[in-house]
Order: sequence, then C-alpha cells, then structure tokens
Amino acid sequence: MPDVEELVALALLAGRDVPLDEDELRGALRRSLLLLAAGGDPYRGLELDGRAVTALADELDTPARREALLAGMGSLAGEAPDAEALAAEPELAWRLYACGLLAEELAAD
Repeated sequence: MPDVEELVALALLAGRDVPLDEDELRGALRRSLLLLAAGGDPYRGLELDGRAVTALADELDTPARREALLAGMGSLAGEAPDAEALAAEPELAWRLYACGLLAEELAAD
C-alpha cells in the first residue's frame, strides 16, 4: 500500500464531489486548527489518528458525505487500485479525506 500522503491525495481526489457547506467547513477547520495548535506546533506533520484530524472527520461526517466519498473512490478504482481498497475501509477513507482538507487549509496559510 502507498504511503499516507499518497492516500490522502487519493481521498481528496475521490472527495471532490463531497457536498460541503463552505461556512460549516470553515468553522470545522478553524476548530481543528485550534486543536492542532493546542498540541504544540500547528505546522508539524498531521497524524491520521491525531485529535485534530479525527475531530474534523467526526464533525463533518454524514451518511451522504460518506456515500459521496465512497462513490468517488469507486469511480477511481479502475485508475487507482488503492481506491478500491479504501472503499472497503470507509472509516479510514473518511479520516484520510479529513486529513487532506486540514492539510490544504494549513498549506493555504
């Protein structure tokens, strides 16, 4: 299996059609960044099982959003074999997606 960064990128690509309200996303990202900062340097590497990532994943999680992410994974399965494996692990796929959203936010700062 590829490294976590590759899986995060795959999850972000698969999640391009996940329906996210911009205001809800902004607030959830802000709270996750505060959790990350409370743990020390907010620019250190993100941890897939870290509090900031898991809190963001929990806050944004809905059945419709998970379904959209898994549908995106399914559409990539022919091009990216790891997409099929991730579709079989929805919890991991969702955390990878949340990690990607948080990483994008950090990169934008």
